[in-house]
Amino acid sequence: MAVLVSGTGTNLQALLDTVHGRSAEVVAVASSAAGAPALARAEALGIPTAVFARGDYGERAARDEALADWLEQRGARLIVLAGYMELLGAAFIGRFAGNVINVHPSLLPAFPGLGAIEQALAYGVKVFGVTVHFVDEGVDSGPVILQRAVELPDARSAEEVIAALRPLEHTLLPRAVELMASGSLRPDPENPRRTLLDRAAVGPGDG
Repeated sequence: MAVLVSGTGTNLQALLDTVHGRSAEVVAVASSAAGAPALARAEALGIPTAVFARGDYGERAARDEALADWLEQRGARLIVLAGYMELLGAAFIGRFAGNVINVHPSLLPAFPGLGAIEQALAYGVKVFGVTVHFVDEGVDSGPVILQRAVELPDARSAEEVIAALRPLEHTLLPRAVELMASGSLRPDPENPRRTLLDRAAVGPGDG
């Protein structure tokens, strides 16, 4: 798999600590930003890294094509967006059809897009959560793979919510990769918006 990052890379580190070299192999890490701390995490293990900054290309489609070429050259079959703060176009998604997943800090379909936690706080919700989902051409609109919620009735700041959600992200994202690697996910024939889990592969907390 390849991991796309933009920031510190705590979700990347969770993948490196749990699934890398076991159920899956991280063969490449690409960033949208030069100097992202996440790149150092990969480089420390000898994993190839590269930067594909949007501003270095005339248009997003050119950036996507260069990124997809680089990932394919390194044998990536599953693409994991782990704090990747850029949109990917239809052509990129089509090249890895059904094999691009993302982790998002809300219980989708509530609060998609940027600033999900701030959106939730402004709305006044008391239950927050994390979603791992397939990526389609919309914004955080692909079929859900896993979700988990946490009650934070007195939350006032994004930092407080982030601290509570981070352990959920670090559990759910590696679990989703394990399910993908084992072929345990399939679309619901009655509802393409749903993802079904092979019951034999379901573990505690899957849902």
